Amino acid sequence: MKKPTGKGRIVADKRNFDQAPQKAQKRTGGSFPGKPPRRQRGGNVVTRGIAGIIALVWRVVWGSFWRLGLTVALILLAASFYFYTTLPEPAALFDGRARGSVTMQDTEGRVFAWRGETFGMVSADKIAPVLKDAVVATEDKRFYRHPGVDPQGIASAIKINMAAGRGPLEGNGGSTITQQVAKLLCLGETFDPIRWKSEADFEAECRKSSIWRKVKEVPYALAMEFKYSKQDILNIYMNRSYLGAGARGFEAAAQRYFDKSAAEVNAAEAAMLAGLLKAPSYFAPTSNLQRAQDRATVILGLMHDQGYLDDKQFAEAKAQPAVLSKAAAARAGGYFADWVMESGPGFLTSETTEDVTITTTFDQRVQRAAERALKRIFDEKVAEGSKAQAAVVVMSPDGAVRAMIGGRDNTVTGTFNRATQAKRQTGSSFKPFVYAAALDQGYSPNDTVLDAPLTINVRGSGPWSPQNYTRRYSGEVTLTRALSQSLNTATIRLQEIAGRDAVRRVAQDFGFASDLASGPSLGLGVSESTLLAMTGAYAGIRNGGTAVSPYGLVELRIKGDDQALIGQVGGMGQRVISQKASRELIGMMQQVIERGTGTRARLPGRPAAGKTGTTSSYRDAWFIGFTGQYVTGVWMGYDDNTPLKGVTGGGLPAEIWQAVMTEIHEGLPVEPLGNFAFDPDSAVPQVVSTGGEGAADPLAAALSEALGQPSPQGGQAQPSAEAGRALPDPGVQTPGGPPTFPAETVTSGPEAEMPPPGTDDALTQALRGIEGVYQQ
Repeated sequence: MKKPTGKGRIVADKRNFDQAPQKAQKRTGGSFPGKPPRRQRGGNVVTRGIAGIIALVWRVVWGSFWRLGLTVALILLAASFYFYTTLPEPAALFDGRARGSVTMQDTEGRVFAWRGETFGMVSADKIAPVLKDAVVATEDKRFYRHPGVDPQGIASAIKINMAAGRGPLEGNGGSTITQQVAKLLCLGETFDPIRWKSEADFEAECRKSSIWRKVKEVPYALAMEFKYSKQDILNIYMNRSYLGAGARGFEAAAQRYFDKSAAEVNAAEAAMLAGLLKAPSYFAPTSNLQRAQDRATVILGLMHDQGYLDDKQFAEAKAQPAVLSKAAAARAGGYFADWVMESGPGFLTSETTEDVTITTTFDQRVQRAAERALKRIFDEKVAEGSKAQAAVVVMSPDGAVRAMIGGRDNTVTGTFNRATQAKRQTGSSFKPFVYAAALDQGYSPNDTVLDAPLTINVRGSGPWSPQNYTRRYSGEVTLTRALSQSLNTATIRLQEIAGRDAVRRVAQDFGFASDLASGPSLGLGVSESTLLAMTGAYAGIRNGGTAVSPYGLVELRIKGDDQALIGQVGGMGQRVISQKASRELIGMMQQVIERGTGTRARLPGRPAAGKTGTTSSYRDAWFIGFTGQYVTGVWMGYDDNTPLKGVTGGGLPAEIWQAVMTEIHEGLPVEPLGNFAFDPDSAVPQVVSTGGEGAADPLAAALSEALGQPSPQGGQAQPSAEAGRALPDPGVQTPGGPPTFPAETVTSGPEAEMPPPGTDDALTQALRGIEGVYQQ
């Protein structure tokens, strides 16, 4: 093998050791072989320093940002996982009420009132699709596309709020339906009586809007989106939302407002229900139907814009807005329902944790008729703007309350009920108890009692002198005449004969609930009572003298149970007076309407009995009476005890009573009262002397002549055979001659001692003819 020559070796060495290093040095541009050449910085020292600082800050911010973002994401994920583990099955979240509800039915089984929060669970497959569309269109149009939180919606809400001059979280919240469900569920918290004073405070805290609250809603909303389907979330929302008028959930609201299921509502009704979500009480159709319809029109526009309604459906829904059902529109029985709630046990009514159904004695036909009659009289007879109030109670003779009006405004609930809560002096409407006590002791409607000036010395207070309103007296009068003309002095004499204790016993046994006066003014109605109690007492007279306890509750049961927990509460009680005494008293009270102080209450072609009542200073006016079918009481007055102007029991209250009874008896057969039969003419008394024994009385002679009766001899009464016996003087002090009265007197109102129809002229002429006799 041929060895390379030296020359060849020298050439090779020069290539490897002389040329190669030069090339490498040229590539690196420096003295460090293999290193890339450094980039030459432009600018001066200042600009290079600023650029360096910016780069440093960016590296710090970027590094912090992704680390912070990662931390927040981990916290959010952990919180969402925690909430995910605590969430129950969807159906367990439908009903979140702490209290139950009470549903009331009338005599025909129709619902007329609700109390508490009514609830009706409905599943997603049983809700009308148009109703779900209305809710989504109104509350969250991207509901099916977001993961529980909608940043676009939040940004839009903040922009709208700030443009309107509000805070970023004031007004539109931008919350998704999922976030609203999180708020409804109070982020999984439950009421703690140690932490919160009341459930109302707890709910207020849950509904509170704040940045921290919004932040806490996010993981809870994400957890629900992970665990539940969109339909589950929407179903929880539609079952738990409050929709006004005590309705919780869309099923309860549909039943409350439209008397139909949530599966049956049309587009107009669905829009009205969805419109309630913004402000349930304000937009409730029972509060203002027109406002609710206007709000529904806005919702229909949103549904149309988002493609849920085509042009034809949109036009039809706008042309035929939703209206309330008959029961919801009537809003009848608010005062009655309040009374039933108060009369029942609290744990099954106002404080119930169960859903309760109560069957009642309420009659919607009677209630509407009574309301129409009362409104008509006030529209026609009472000055516009008057603050005078009225109350009406209608019941059957056994005490079953059929209708109740606790004030002129019957569209509200939970307000002062003047029929059951107002205790007022009863005036002359108390007098039947005086006559009942006397009749039960054997006295007759045709027995006579003296109607003349009277003074009674009351121990501890001095002389007391009642007087008739007209300051005129009729002498010996039958008990029938004394009651029908509401004569005060005759009534007090009869009371003293029968005994005050007997009168108190009869009144109390008939149901007069208040403490009764012990003095002689008892018989003039100075004691106080409610209209309901007085009407119930008159029902006892009507049904033959047996006490009555007014009642409205017939049956109470837990919803879904077959067994009733409570049966009828109230009704017939113990006998108070004999049937004979009751029949006689009914006959006497008929004369009040036929020819006495209550003639404005006459019911043509139908027998009726009753009694007027007016208290001192005209503060209260009453008329209570009955027919064969109904017992009705009417009260009128001012809440602040302002005297009525020109109103007596025989005036507007009698007219209201007549109007109510005429309305509610329409189409009913005429039923007799079964009263004691006697000759009405015997109720007209003989005119007798009011002077001393044996003294001739020119006034008596003149009155007898005016009435066509024989003049009495020797000033003494000459009663006919029909007039019955004269009751003995009760032993009270009676001055002879023209009386003088103390400054303080008691009257029972201007209906007292009104002469029978047709006799006013004769009496007036007789009095004028002998006017000079007493002036001598």
